[in-house]
Amino acid sequence: MSREPDRARARRRRVGWRAGLTVVLAAALAVSGTTPAHADTVRDLEYWLNDYGFTTAWTTSRGEGVTVAVIDTGVNGDVAELTGVIIGGTDVSGLGSDDGQTPVGEENEHGTMVASLLAGRGTGEGNGVIGVAPDAELLTASVAFGQDTGSEKTNDEQIAEAVRWAVDSGADVINMSLTRNTADWPESWDDAFLYAFENDVVVVAAAGNRGSGTTSVGAPATIPGVLTVAGVDRDQNASFDASSQGITIAVSAPSEDLVGVLPDGSYVQWSGTSAAAPIVSGLVALVRSEFPELDAANVINRVIRTADPKGEAVPSPLYGYGIIDPVTALTAEVEAVEANPLGSLEDWIRVHRRADLPAEDGGGGDAEEIVPIADPPPPRSDSAKTLLPTAWTIAYITVPLSLVAGFGTLAALLGIGATRHIRRTTRTGTR
Repeated sequence: MSREPDRARARRRRVGWRAGLTVVLAAALAVSGTTPAHADTVRDLEYWLNDYGFTTAWTTSRGEGVTVAVIDTGVNGDVAELTGVIIGGTDVSGLGSDDGQTPVGEENEHGTMVASLLAGRGTGEGNGVIGVAPDAELLTASVAFGQDTGSEKTNDEQIAEAVRWAVDSGADVINMSLTRNTADWPESWDDAFLYAFENDVVVVAAAGNRGSGTTSVGAPATIPGVLTVAGVDRDQNASFDASSQGITIAVSAPSEDLVGVLPDGSYVQWSGTSAAAPIVSGLVALVRSEFPELDAANVINRVIRTADPKGEAVPSPLYGYGIIDPVTALTAEVEAVEANPLGSLEDWIRVHRRADLPAEDGGGGDAEEIVPIADPPPPRSDSAKTLLPTAWTIAYITVPLSLVAGFGTLAALLGIGATRHIRRTTRTGTR
């Protein structure tokens, strides 16, 4: 299965703050005579922090004492936002470094982008990307999505190994912004995910994106007990391109125009449930930090029961139990549960798995390998990148140009009026 790197690369827009920003700001200041509320445009674009109440939630919890594992293409812990955030790592691909901090694969930016949204710590006072759980700590496991590693380990086996490593390394939460693009999963994942659930780990997975060809949710987002994340747009409606739908969706989170850090330290705006998943993983970290006595089942229950269902019957195939509400998740009274409300993998295995069958009965033989991929963001054309307004273009381009146009129109009207007045005066004087 192809990972379609060229198309995926075109889906994201690098944020070129440093080149040309001075000229634009100067124009804005010259027209308005005021300065922006914040000097750092990157932080200004993190709309979800205020719109979803994360900044308020931080007065209660910032994720202290919680460890989140990012199973992805690897995370560069040397970028400013992630310095000191990574406390352990591994490479299961055979292509990266032993600490999991050398991004691997054609789309090797993916893991660093995910990590920055989850637990970035900014680059100074009010600068850079800050994650939704800025005091959480991260583990990184680098996986080769569809890459030939020269070893006999399949991608499925790499992911199973990464899950078990994360559990053994002390993860409280595992973020999986990836998809197998099939509803089913290999039996090697049965054991790995059971191991995570038995050790009280919350597993968060992206639902996938219609815009990149994932029309319905695929594994690991279909595994019972997994906290599956769908995406919504800026108006908190189900995203058409940057999400998929399915009966296993648990909650929804912002998935459009999100800002992340690339391995070279520059910034990018991107869309997709790859970005929505770490926002929910960060929320889980806030809840686990505030309620350390809760087991994974009750942490999940708190997140889904405090979500806003948007008037839909729950769970719905668009929003699951609803759109996340961080403040309510940290403050509401929520009745305890005895089991994971998202289902039991152990029960599913008992019902659906059968003993190995002969090849002619469908239980063996050579089958085409399914290759898990990093959940890619949906496509966006170059023209859309230029024409669609953003907070940055509105603040520093649209508003100043509108003011200039307004003043220009006013001056033109005054000029026309003055000309007509002079002509009338001249005519009167000659009579």
